[in-house]
Amino acid sequence: QVQLVESGGGLVQAGGSLRLSCAAFGSSFSINTMGWYRQAPGKQREWSASITKGDTTIYADSVKGRFTISRDNAKNTVYLQMNSLKPEDTAVYYCKMKVARVGFEYDYWGQGTQVTVSS
Repeated sequence: QVQLVESGGGLVQAGGSLRLSCAAFGSSFSINTMGWYRQAPGKQREWSASITKGDTTIYADSVKGRFTISRDNAKNTVYLQMNSLKPEDTAVYYCKMKVARVGFEYDYWGQGTQVTVSS
């Protein structure tokens, strides 16, 4: 089994920055693509950013130029650096990892961390 643990959310003023982290714990696995999603109140969960095993990154238009996704493979960790935050970035942020175990690939999700941006 693999468990993802998120940290780094909080309350910040508009224009501020936050850094989210998501670490995977378990045994006998490797991680392919890592990503971040978010879910605002009353809305569906939406994809924000992804990073492949080869460090290729892609971003949703809503966060492009403000957010940066990165990974540390030695620590099985993905980060999301969020700059120039806006009130519309307020949401619960979830990490997702595509994990390879015993010949199959599985999707694992973090528990979610609240990000609140005040105006």
